[in-house]
Amino acid sequence: MILVADSGSTKCDWIFTDGESTRLSFHTMGFNPFFHPTDLIESEIRKNTELTNVAPMVDYVYFYGAGASHESRNEIVAEALRRVFTKAQVTVDHDLTGAVYATCGDEPGISCILGTGSNSCYFDGKEVHEEVPALGYVLGDEAGGTFYGKELLRMFLYHELPDKIQQGLIDKFGLTKEGIFEAVYNKPNPNVYLASFMRFLSDQGEEKWVRDFIYNGFSKFINIHIWKYENHKDVPVHFVGSVAFHFSDLLKEACKIHRLNVGVITREPVVNLVEYHLRKLQVNA
Repeated sequence: MILVADSGSTKCDWIFTDGESTRLSFHTMGFNPFFHPTDLIESEIRKNTELTNVAPMVDYVYFYGAGASHESRNEIVAEALRRVFTKAQVTVDHDLTGAVYATCGDEPGISCILGTGSNSCYFDGKEVHEEVPALGYVLGDEAGGTFYGKELLRMFLYHELPDKIQQGLIDKFGLTKEGIFEAVYNKPNPNVYLASFMRFLSDQGEEKWVRDFIYNGFSKFINIHIWKYENHKDVPVHFVGSVAFHFSDLLKEACKIHRLNVGVITREPVVNLVEYHLRKLQVNA
């Protein structure tokens, strides 16, 4: 029995399966070792009774998560997983590696994450190569939810938004400068707060201003990230994450203008990750 998890900073998707008749899906909050210690991760996993019920049957856990890009941070997550899934062999890796396995498989390609945050890499069929570092929600995350959320709130506070968008934010969220500052500077998980405004933008997705706003973010991501890979026109460019999925029409348009060959676009890479690991286990059996 295997348990595969794909975690962003907002949510974590889990699938438990034997590869045949049994397949169960679960959802928890997202875990990021930059923000979440081992005890909290363990506690939040245990809140999901369905997950704890299958824990004794899990032989392998494959966890891919935001922030899990260094051995010391990976261990924060791995220790929590070992406490819950006591009989399992636990593997923790970066969400970017998960995006590669879910989109490229074993073939060369560029794989990108556009969810709460953003990132990209080139996969040569064996190894992952990052030309541009992920700078997180303060300095980077171009075209991720945090990027759009920051820009939206900045323009809201500077009164630079169209009247309809400005008033819509007030009506829906009761936004004030004091409330925004409290959420961004004093409360935990400001990145999740910033990304939460993507639902509002999605609801306003037919507005020309919103479409231009999202498109310009995609163009910025392509210019900063994808164009840094010398063979970006020779291999498919894949995308995972909620922002890529919900605004896929604008993403495809931006890629077409920038002469990119779009491959897979998926909201939840965990499904493809399950198939990837089942294949690998069969090969190694």
